[in-house]
Amino acid sequence: MASRTPIEQGLGWLYDQVTGEEDARVCKEIPDEACEDQPRNFFAYLSANVLNKISDELVSARLTLPWLFSVLGVPAVFVGFLVPIREAGVLLPQLLVAAYVRAMPQRKIVWLIGALLSALMLFLMALIAWQTNGVLAGWLILACLVLYSLARGLCSVSAKDVLGKTISKTRRGRLMGYSASLAGLATLAIGLLLQTDLIGQENLQVLLIFIVIAGLLWLLAFLSFAAINEPAGSTEGGGNAIEEALRSLRLLVDDKTFQHYVISRALLLSVALVIPFYVLLVQQQLEGQLTLLGWLIIANGLASSLSAPLIGKLADRNSRNVMAGAAMLAGIVGVVTWYVSQYHSDWQVGISSAVCVFFLITLAHGAVRLGRKVYLVDMANNDNRAQYVAVSNTVIGIAMLLAGGIGIIADIFNVQTAILILSLIALATAIYIRRLPDVSG
Repeated sequence: MASRTPIEQGLGWLYDQVTGEEDARVCKEIPDEACEDQPRNFFAYLSANVLNKISDELVSARLTLPWLFSVLGVPAVFVGFLVPIREAGVLLPQLLVAAYVRAMPQRKIVWLIGALLSALMLFLMALIAWQTNGVLAGWLILACLVLYSLARGLCSVSAKDVLGKTISKTRRGRLMGYSASLAGLATLAIGLLLQTDLIGQENLQVLLIFIVIAGLLWLLAFLSFAAINEPAGSTEGGGNAIEEALRSLRLLVDDKTFQHYVISRALLLSVALVIPFYVLLVQQQLEGQLTLLGWLIIANGLASSLSAPLIGKLADRNSRNVMAGAAMLAGIVGVVTWYVSQYHSDWQVGISSAVCVFFLITLAHGAVRLGRKVYLVDMANNDNRAQYVAVSNTVIGIAMLLAGGIGIIADIFNVQTAILILSLIALATAIYIRRLPDVSG
């Protein structure tokens, strides 16, 4: 064994402190040649993940881009396309991309291409916002968002495969937990910045700086991810994209565990879809107070930074229970919120109670995301992981577009009814998830 450099020794010591390991390092379900590189890979993956998560917060389709459209005088109809394009654009093309990914012994190159394209689209978006306005700005920025989402899809389809080849089982949830926690702290800082009322002043310069910084963070993430030492993997499944896509879809029929996982993940969309309705409800109660948005972002940052490491450890022990518990929490919070708002109309929500409710629902959402990611990586192996990710993401992308119709219920009835329906689905999902086998540990 070659002697390690001081930097490698330092990373090894820090890795042992973070994971609780000492001399014998855990190497479960990764190639033997990846064992010695685990400390380096752990922190390279962690850094890249944190950087792109912060970037996502700076160009949030739920926050920054709607405000940018308002500043630029883009018609409101364009705003309704931001979240669907941002989310479904990442997921839907992955089934076709996965076939090409499978043909590559090393898949980190796909992530790196996605990172460069993401940075390029953000820089172009900032340039468009600087030089145009109105309808033209709306069309051009949406076009950039489509390409940005597709680039993010390249990162998504390859990231879990690289993770599964370089980081040991029982350490992956911890890595995801720490990355979510650190990104949550950065989100907290963004929320505090919003409290200074910079965004409230509709300062285009501030928004442009946010987008440019987001692009620069992607370039830093590129450098970090490039430092991962990824061993060559299986290339079975590479070939004609359409044929491989159709063959991969057979997994939904032939692999019952994967089938139940995809159904569970589709039902868990109820936790993600309910969050905007909480925002609408709080805005109605508090009459759109300017500082409210910053407080909600702070609650989101606290939920991630304070809980993610613990949830990551719990997911390493039993990711199925993490998903079920998170769905149960979201369901209970929603039913209680609906009951109080319906039968105690004299009760007025304050900022503190609104932040508390939003903290709990974003905590549940974060636990769902982390739990289902760890479950998928642990359920799969090096031969089928890319297919699992691509098939599940494609199905969920379609489901997300269809489930967006829940907004009709809020228009016909009220926001509380939409929260109730989604919360009842979450409670039923918590029960359904118990059908999944335990694949952790």
